[in-house]
Amino acid sequence: MNRRLCLRGLALSFVAPALAQAPRGDADAALDALRHARGGLVVAMRHALAPGTFDPPGFRPGVCSTQRNLSDEGREQARRIGAWYRERGLVPTAVRSSEWCRCLDTARLAFGSAAPWPALNSFIRDRDAEAAQTRTLRAELARRSQADVAGFEVWVTHQVNISALAGSYTGSGEALLLRHEAGRAEPRIVDSLTVA
Repeated sequence: MNRRLCLRGLALSFVAPALAQAPRGDADAALDALRHARGGLVVAMRHALAPGTFDPPGFRPGVCSTQRNLSDEGREQARRIGAWYRERGLVPTAVRSSEWCRCLDTARLAFGSAAPWPALNSFIRDRDAEAAQTRTLRAELARRSQADVAGFEVWVTHQVNISALAGSYTGSGEALLLRHEAGRAEPRIVDSLTVA
């Protein structure tokens, strides 16, 4: 078994033992959903490849040298993701990102710019923040849905945040297309998207 699969399995068993892997999406169906997006569709994307599992000791927000960052492969993955959207004429109405460097770098390499949003920050070291941050994200999904907002936003964040928000695991660079659904706590997963 290769190292990446071992690490992925370890992260899944340690961080989120009850989570399901999102069903592998159909790129054509995801493309159709993005092209005709209404009702507050959000692309919740995990940052591109940043080898390792946690930030090193001495981690400080805003100081990239203290964080786990994108590898060369991760930077290339982010560029490929951005190219996939551009080649299909897909332009998000907004790109929001965790304040962690690996998320900001993913968002900027893929989409050119990103607005930092603390609600997308990892709470792996502060589980007390999980409930409030997840409520904030779900409230924003509901607000966008109720306003019947056209287009889609991209939210670049961490696996733990996506798992808490949608109850599903994502790999590096993978995304879930999410929409609020009345009467449900978790958003509806419209599709999943992996850009090769």
